[in-house]
Amino acid sequence: MSASGGTKAIVAALSANLAIAVAKFVAFLFSGSSSMLAESVHSVADSGNQGLLLLGGKRAKRQATPEHPFGYGRERYIYAFLVSIVLFSVGGMFAIYEGYEKIKHPHEIEAWYWPVGVLVFAIIAEGYSFRTAIAESNQTRGKLSWTEFIRRAKAPELPVVLLEDFGALVGLVLALGGVGLALGTGNGVWDGIGTLCIGVLLIAIAIVLAAETKSLLLGESAGVEDVEKIKASVVDGDTVTRIIHMRTLHLGPEELLVAAKIAVRHDESAAEIADAINAAEARIRAAVPIARVIYLEPDIYNERAAAAGTNPGKNPDEPATPDEPAASDAPDASATPEAPGGTGTGGGTGSRTAPGAGASSETGASSPSPAASDASAPRDDSGH
Repeated sequence: MSASGGTKAIVAALSANLAIAVAKFVAFLFSGSSSMLAESVHSVADSGNQGLLLLGGKRAKRQATPEHPFGYGRERYIYAFLVSIVLFSVGGMFAIYEGYEKIKHPHEIEAWYWPVGVLVFAIIAEGYSFRTAIAESNQTRGKLSWTEFIRRAKAPELPVVLLEDFGALVGLVLALGGVGLALGTGNGVWDGIGTLCIGVLLIAIAIVLAAETKSLLLGESAGVEDVEKIKASVVDGDTVTRIIHMRTLHLGPEELLVAAKIAVRHDESAAEIADAINAAEARIRAAVPIARVIYLEPDIYNERAAAAGTNPGKNPDEPATPDEPAASDAPDASATPEAPGGTGTGGGTGSRTAPGAGASSETGASSPSPAASDASAPRDDSGH
């Protein structure tokens, strides 16, 4: 999702909610309807939520610092999580309290044309905001269903606005139904029941938003399509023969970290490996532009070690496939390859280690020796 697309949907929702909040408060003052009061608070909470999303988007653009070397992209997730809290506490809990009080102490609605007229206006305004959010979401949703889009989206703004607008429209219908039944029956309890239903709806939406943004805060990998593009980009079939294992992590909605251990030919020089790493980084960025932080660690692939444990090139929990063909240039397990020097840094993405040049950040293995490379020696799960 582009930042501009999310901002457009947020601004449309903010404008609609501010106008609706004022109209609802006026209707409440003239009619005394608890549904209108609950809806007024709901609109104020939604307006505050859109303000939080805009603030989060602005703060996420700050440059990286020594204290936060990967930048502030996750601020957008934090503020989206705050939205769910505001929606739950201010919107949902207040509506439930107000609905309970109105059921316990019902009173007749006065000046019925105020709440009915404002609710109709609010439905039109919220419908416009919802339509804008749908149009912006369709630009990035692709073939995903709406449920899949909300669950898989890495940018939180559009799912938040979509759920808020959907909840607002349903809430308005519930409020209109409560007011209508209260007017038709002369029993103000129906107004309280409508208010109670609005509170339950808002809490349900807040829980969904909290669950999804919590997953983003914990750190999600790249989508399936991006992972496949990265895998296809890394291997060149010449110097880089395979991916031993790879991990991806979203540092923000539009910034991806890629870390991979790659198999290289054992007889390549350090300079050739460094060139191959730089070329692989360039291919990854061309295929997945949001892959801005890339760490590639070269190593020698050993088929028997990989078959003895988990195959890190696949899902960590998936058993290895011993009959998987090895790289054509994989050395014999008892051979001791000559250790080239370190490759240094390529493309400004961070330090990397050539085979045998030093300790691995994941395995802690030192430069190979006959004992270390022997098939009987203990090996880690990365196929070394």
